Amino acid sequence: DGFAEMFPDRFVEVGIAEQNLVTVASGMAAMGKIPFTASYAAFSPGRNWEQIRTTICLNNQPVKIVGAHAGLYTGPDGATHQILEDVALMRVLPNMVVIVPSDSVETEKATVALAQDPRPGYLRLARDAFPVITTSQTPFEIGRAYVFSPGLDVTIIANGTMTSVAMEAAEKLFHDGIDAEVIHCPTVKPLDSATILTSARKTKHVITIEEGQINGGLGGAVCELLSENLPIPVIRMGVKDQFGQSGTPEELLEHYGLTSKHVILNVHHLLG
Repeated sequence: DGFAEMFPDRFVEVGIAEQNLVTVASGMAAMGKIPFTASYAAFSPGRNWEQIRTTICLNNQPVKIVGAHAGLYTGPDGATHQILEDVALMRVLPNMVVIVPSDSVETEKATVALAQDPRPGYLRLARDAFPVITTSQTPFEIGRAYVFSPGLDVTIIANGTMTSVAMEAAEKLFHDGIDAEVIHCPTVKPLDSATILTSARKTKHVITIEEGQINGGLGGAVCELLSENLPIPVIRMGVKDQFGQSGTPEELLEHYGLTSKHVILNVHHLLG
């Protein structure tokens, strides 16, 4: 609404027509614009994936797809609106950049970075408020992962709403005598292989945590990397081949095992 009010000539409302949304954007990109499309992630990319594939990615047009209300934080809206498969859907598309920021501050940086990047991009946003853990000084670059908390015993790789959960778990694990390294990985594609492999070689144990399906998402990307370069024990935390359901975000995160308590239990299990 703010953008539409400030720049009325640069705002186009296409209604509830997500396939048309991205094809119009692709046409604008072909004419030299840098379009951002915005909708619920359940419908973009959930409903218009074929149009994204064919009109945007196949033609390598710099359209930026903003998928809001993604994941379990959509809460009472339930399974139809809690898309958990969007990262997997977008990661598999050639040319597509996939970013899952940790908070509102990083989201602003990611938006600017995507506008300056010549490739198609997907920006995944949650609905509800969650902790701000970065500052204006925290670095952000497409394709980079960052060590938010150094450690020696286990590597916890997270993004989006789960990075703050991983940080909370690492702090509690330290009091248990376990030194956990937390890597924030906002860019799922292209993946920062060097940072992840460096940490994994050091700790020999990896846990991934994401607010979405573990198949094809962040956990899938990390496991593909490790299986080809450094096969070590990995636990993937996320939604395990299930749909969402109605509830508060807190209830849903507890139900699907995505709290700091569950991270701690998995670390203890992984380390024996």
